[in-house]
Order: sequence, then C-alpha cells, then structure tokens
Amino acid sequence: MVKIRVLVVDDSAFMRMMITKMLESDPDIQVAGIARNGVDALRRIQQLSPDVVTMDVEMPELDGISALKRIMMESPKPVIMVSSLTSRGADATLEALNSGAFDFIAKPDNRYNDIAGVAEELVAKVKLAAQTSLPIAGSRLIKFSRSNLTGNRFHTADVPKQSHQVVQLVAIGTSTGGPKALDVVLRSFPKSMPCPVLIVQHMPPTFTKSLADRLNHECDMEVVEAQNNEVLQNGKAYIAPGNFHMTVVNASGEFRIVLDQAEKRNMHRPSVDILFESLALLKDVFRHLIIMTGMGSDGAKGMLAAKQSGAVTIAEAESTCVIYGMPKSAVNLGCVDKVIPLPQIGAEVLAMVMEQQ
Repeated sequence: MVKIRVLVVDDSAFMRMMITKMLESDPDIQVAGIARNGVDALRRIQQLSPDVVTMDVEMPELDGISALKRIMMESPKPVIMVSSLTSRGADATLEALNSGAFDFIAKPDNRYNDIAGVAEELVAKVKLAAQTSLPIAGSRLIKFSRSNLTGNRFHTADVPKQSHQVVQLVAIGTSTGGPKALDVVLRSFPKSMPCPVLIVQHMPPTFTKSLADRLNHECDMEVVEAQNNEVLQNGKAYIAPGNFHMTVVNASGEFRIVLDQAEKRNMHRPSVDILFESLALLKDVFRHLIIMTGMGSDGAKGMLAAKQSGAVTIAEAESTCVIYGMPKSAVNLGCVDKVIPLPQIGAEVLAMVMEQQ
C-alpha cells in the first residue's frame, strides 16, 4: 500500500520531532521531509511533492500564512496549520483557513492525554486531507459574495422589523471547513433577521471568540460568542465557546443559553448533538436545523430527535462540503428534509423563516 507522504514545517526542532513521531505512529503515513521555515518549505515542496503539508503559523524568514498563500498559488497541496492556543494564533489560523488551508490542529501541551489526543486528531486529518481535491495552481480560491449566493427569494427590504418575541430558532452545526461555510451562510442573513441563530463549530477555546469577531465584522447580523444564561434575541447569532457544550432552555417564556462542561460527546465539546437535542424539547417554536461540512457524525442523532419533534432539517450537499462526514451521517439516518449546496443554504433558511412570520 502506498503511504501518505507528509512534509512537516516548523521552526522548532522539538515540534518537528513530536509531529513526526505522531504521524509515523500510523503505518499508512510517512514523513517525507522537514522544513524549518516558509522559504525552506517552498523549496522542499518542489523537491519532494508531498501529499500533505503540516505548517507552523509563526516562523522566521517566511511565516506560515505567507507560505500557505504561495503554496496555494504555485503548487497547491492540502495544508494543515499547527497553531498555538492564543488569541494571536487563533486570528492567524482563521486567516489561514480563509486562504485555503484544509484544517488546523492546536499545538499540544506537555500532558500525555493532550499529546495522545492531538496525535489521533492529526492522523485523522492528514488521511482526510490526502483525499481532498485542490484548485489548479495559479487559480483563485472561490469566494462567495451576496451577488453569487443563489436562490434568494427575499431582499433585505422584504424582511420585517424585528419583534422582541422569539418564535423561531435556527441552529447550525459544522466542523472541518466550517468557518468559510458559516461566512457564506451568515452573509445571506439580514441585520433584522427575525430569529436567533445558534452555532456549534468544533474549535478550541479562544478560536471561537476570534471566529465570532471575524464573522461579526463580515456579516450584517450581529455575531457573538455565547455566554451562560444569555437571553436569546432576534437578529443575533451565538457561537458556542470552545470547551463548553451549549443548550437552550425555555425559562418562563424566555429562551436562555446554558453552557456546561459535561463529558465530551462524539469526542467534541461543544457538541452539535447536544445543542440539537436541547432544541428537540422546544416544541412550541419553529426550529430550522442545518448540518454542514465536517468529519465524523456529530449532530446526526440530535437532528433525528429534533426532526421527530417537528423541526425542519437541512444538510449541505456533498458537492460543496470540504468533508462530507456529518451531513452524510444525517442523510443516512433518514432525518434530512432537504439537501442543498452551500451557496443556497442561507437563502433557503431565510425563506423558510419568512414563511413562518
């Protein structure tokens, strides 16, 4: 069997050694070479033509973001960013994802359990990255704007002024490829979106705050990182913070967010299943659930429970998914009402919300 050949790029000799050890713990993966910075990486890619590249973010001479952009323009390869769990690292990683990186992992700390968990995650992502298709060298990454988001049956002027009463909820679950997918969907929603939007994106702490800030800057509707006991408001999107599950409860007529650090579900905290299961109990409101690109099956069982209690469900089409894992699991469970390509999801959700007004 042909092994997956990986180039490891990091300015730290210790991290190069650790990542190499993690990767070569799997018999299907071979570290084809190492590079100490972005300049070295570009040269080694030309020499070795690896299947996948792991890329540190902060390096001398040429940093990881700049190297990534050069790679995607000159000789596209699936790149997995290796990022520190800092605000600066989170911002840089989101820029990398927007610039074409396949995915990212957080640098492990010195705890054995953490190293083992990161190793498992890295191996899984390298194997998925090796199967992905990439744009032709020199082509521009596809960027969606309001002008090419298709199928919108409503314009902002058609959306009524917000009511304070929450009678509908939209919930989105996603993982690998999610930040860019969320950007596409949320750009379709107006500032006066007549319902709250709840989002679970698999990300560590700090990263979810950076994601919320970035989306809030890019989109018309307000986007925030959720806070415990926060009352849901129409026209506002709430992203579950990393390392916390997010649920919604009806407290004396007000819908409130509950955050907790209960055991991980499907190896994730936050978990899409846990959010969707909480919405399955809220039968007095219209619920619209969307599951988008991501590896694994998180969200499928929760979506089934919600559909059985009357929710409308959407899965992203395979043709636009970075990883057709989570949507495929939901489709296989038979709990999906509509399968829709990413550029049309936002418009379809807005149309369904408007029809219930």
